[in-house]
Amino acid sequence: MGEKWRAAVPSILSVLLALVVCWIAIALTRDAKIAGEAYLQMLYGGLGQWPRYLDVGDGALLARPLGEAAGKAALLILTGLSVSVAFKAGLFNIGAQGQMVVGALAAAVVGAQMSAPGPLHIPLALIAAAATGAAWALIAAALKLWRGVHEVISTIMLNWVAVSLVDNWLVVGPLRAVATSGQSISGTAEIHDTARLPRFLGDISRLNLGFVVALIVAVLVWAWLTRTRRGFETRAAGLGADAARAAGIPVKLRAAEAMAMAGALAGLAGAVLVLGTEFRYPGALGAPYGFDGIAIALIGNNNPIGVTFTALFFGALRAGGTRMQLLGVHKSFPELIQGLALLFVAGRLVWLALLRRRRAAPASTEVPRA
Repeated sequence: MGEKWRAAVPSILSVLLALVVCWIAIALTRDAKIAGEAYLQMLYGGLGQWPRYLDVGDGALLARPLGEAAGKAALLILTGLSVSVAFKAGLFNIGAQGQMVVGALAAAVVGAQMSAPGPLHIPLALIAAAATGAAWALIAAALKLWRGVHEVISTIMLNWVAVSLVDNWLVVGPLRAVATSGQSISGTAEIHDTARLPRFLGDISRLNLGFVVALIVAVLVWAWLTRTRRGFETRAAGLGADAARAAGIPVKLRAAEAMAMAGALAGLAGAVLVLGTEFRYPGALGAPYGFDGIAIALIGNNNPIGVTFTALFFGALRAGGTRMQLLGVHKSFPELIQGLALLFVAGRLVWLALLRRRRAAPASTEVPRA
């Protein structure tokens, strides 16, 4: 088994164990038949109702679930990469949620307040979101590198500053949408059609360009980390700052660059949400994808490829979670599976010890000849 696959085994086993534990929990509180049917409905909700599609040939049975799964996976990919990139530089970015919030607002403002052709409007909104997220993350980087403030503390605090600033003031105050026809509108003004990410399957699915953007970004991050000098220096600085500094690597600069990139990735997640599905900054951003990115990064072993596959898997589970309600099972079970998987990954030393014990050759009991 290759070294990379061996490193992935604890995460895979942790996810499988989490699935088994949650199935047992449903079986104990309901019964085994309902537990199996609930998992089947979760699968249909994330990957499509293939049996029914083969019977009736309705493409919407596949397009709608796949679109929902891809939309959630895109956000998890970008926020997971945000945490992973910072971690490669030796920083723990807990602030992806705040960076996503300010990035989403920037995309909403550019999408609604600017007028430009589609080929120009969408890139401008994406760039604005990435730049705003990067700027927000650089506050924590500056506090860490020049004032010694631990990034875990500063990024957590900046999350709540972002939420209070955006959700509790700007969105309900200066940037609030103007009511029309006597109807109150929550959130910011709706973005122009030219700023909306194109949908590949029209109205039958919300699958849009944001998913492709997330996949391309994941490949670019992987290439930057593994195929460029700056990526190598960033990883070296994260593994040992003193040794990297002695080798002539500008450790502070690489850490600042990594933190800025982490913020940009989280900001892009906010842009994908606003430009792809919401079409405005809503009254509240909704699911805490920035915090979920921490789990995705750790389960994905902080590897861009691992993060991508982990996000795809949990994106599908979360898209299918709503169908579990048909059987009286709460829709938050996919989040419970994700949380348990993270808990089991945290005990990866146990998995690694078991794997080492299995690989260890038995001691020879043959008596050597004289």
